[in-house]
Amino acid sequence: MPASIRLQQTEDTGYLQANVSSIIGSRPVSGAKVQISDPNDSGKIIEETETDISGQTEPISLPAPPVEYSMEPAAQQPYSVYNVRISAPGFETVEVSGAEVLSGQTALQNVSLMPMDDALGESEELFVIPPHTLYGDYPPKIAESEIKDTQETGEIVLSRVVIPAGV
Repeated sequence: MPASIRLQQTEDTGYLQANVSSIIGSRPVSGAKVQISDPNDSGKIIEETETDISGQTEPISLPAPPVEYSMEPAAQQPYSVYNVRISAPGFETVEVSGAEVLSGQTALQNVSLMPMDDALGESEELFVIPPHTLYGDYPPKIAESEIKDTQETGEIVLSRVVIPAGV
């Protein structure tokens, strides 16, 4: 079976909607450019749209794994991951790396833009959402006994009141 047919059979659709406001006064930012890209190839823009007068985009349709992946524990990641880059005139650009989209659901990406400081010039802020602990490459959990000693509280109780020096 060709890879493109196999891919179509295993993909569903999820949605991403951006809500963009100014960090000062929480006012909506209309006309902000929202670019969605593949995290494995940031140069490849999948979708591009702009916010409306209320600072929102229409829900953007994006490929996502089948909803069945989220119904029981499995090695398959039940969501797709995307990078979202938001820019608007007079504001610093914000990039969110790792926005998660589940099949059949609308992921809301709320972003507050900082007005640009003319003295500093153009700048960009990056927010990274790390992979979920079930699917990311994390060190193993430190083993601990399942049976705990109930006599030890883990707290230290002093026999008298002590005021730290320098306070």
